[in-house]
Amino acid sequence: MAATTVKLAFPNHFPLITKEPTKPGNRAHSSKNYSLCRSKNGNFSTSSEYKNGRVKKMIGEFNREIPIEEAFTPPSSWYTDSEFYSHELTQIFYRGWQPVGYTDQVKEPRDFFTGRLGSVEYVVCRDEEGELYAFHNVCRHRASPVASGTGKSSCFVCPYHGWTYGLDGKLIKATSITGIKNFEPSETGLVSIRVAVWGPFVLVNFEDGANPNEILDNKDVSSEWLGNAAELLTANGIDTSLDYVRRRVYTLDCNWKVFCDNFLDGGYHVPYVHRGFASSLKLDSYSTEVYEKVSVQRCRVNNTNGREEEFDRLGSKAFYAFVYPNFMISRYGPWMETNLVLPLGPKKCHVVFDYFLETSLTVNIDFIEKSSETSHGVQEEDMSISNSVQKGLESPAYHVGRYCPNVEMAVHHFHCQLHRNLSR
Repeated sequence: MAATTVKLAFPNHFPLITKEPTKPGNRAHSSKNYSLCRSKNGNFSTSSEYKNGRVKKMIGEFNREIPIEEAFTPPSSWYTDSEFYSHELTQIFYRGWQPVGYTDQVKEPRDFFTGRLGSVEYVVCRDEEGELYAFHNVCRHRASPVASGTGKSSCFVCPYHGWTYGLDGKLIKATSITGIKNFEPSETGLVSIRVAVWGPFVLVNFEDGANPNEILDNKDVSSEWLGNAAELLTANGIDTSLDYVRRRVYTLDCNWKVFCDNFLDGGYHVPYVHRGFASSLKLDSYSTEVYEKVSVQRCRVNNTNGREEEFDRLGSKAFYAFVYPNFMISRYGPWMETNLVLPLGPKKCHVVFDYFLETSLTVNIDFIEKSSETSHGVQEEDMSISNSVQKGLESPAYHVGRYCPNVEMAVHHFHCQLHRNLSR
């Protein structure tokens, strides 16, 4: 399948993928010492643990060249070790495009939202003219975040000492600096982050070497994030035609990869973990397709299990996409559900669930509430099994496992992708 092009536009107000145009001179606010500062932070440079061989040895315990029929899973240390986790942040999450939100969060001028990934605090915003920006959410004076939560603002005022920044990142006001020498306000703005939009999703890229004034090539962003699967996602209803409905955030006592593994097992766990939900699916129709950076699972829905006709949240088929490394998109019936898995440590993560719905049903509050509660029940079951698996991974009785070749192809592919990125 060929990579997508920007000609594939959605019918609604957001294009398939866009990079907001940059005005010359508006984005060059990173410090001359920024690269030095990041190199001092172990999360942004090759970790000493990897150099001294300890983490390298853990990585070497998995061999992606071995076919799934003969392969062993990664060792339990990938899911429990704090030094491995630090290396993982550097090699996986601080490189490439990462989804952080959705376009409705920054739909209007002066809208903003904040977040954290690993040790990175960030803020995404639109300025007065609607230009999209992303910055490290760190005041250049004493490192306090300058924004919190989501909302609308005309500027960012640091709550610590009142330093003020425009929505384009420029330093507007530095309080009580009389007598300061060798101070250049133009070099003391918020540090820029690459930002782009794909369909309804906002993406950021934390990598070094970005020119703040560059205009990114849409095809490159699409290819870098989705590989050769962008057209496939679009063709299966992952687009901007739906309205955002609500968010739920779950905290799990497990490594972030445990939740991903669970999503990717080809429905293997469904009849055992989701016994009520399993009757709604034709489990023998489950199929898995693996692409460069995306894996897709499909399943037909059982329409003869007595579901109420007026409460048909599943439709006739379910489409589950996993975008490496931590983003899941489920498209079924009138719904699109996204899961963003955010690592909080080697044994804890957040999973952010966002729900989108066909416009005609957004006024049907009863349908939304019933669908939401049904989904919540499924998520609680996944949380419970994921937390239990983490306990088992910490047991001295478990080191590695095996794959079931007919159903766990996507899990194996995920582990191979991890190994490739962790080894670079």
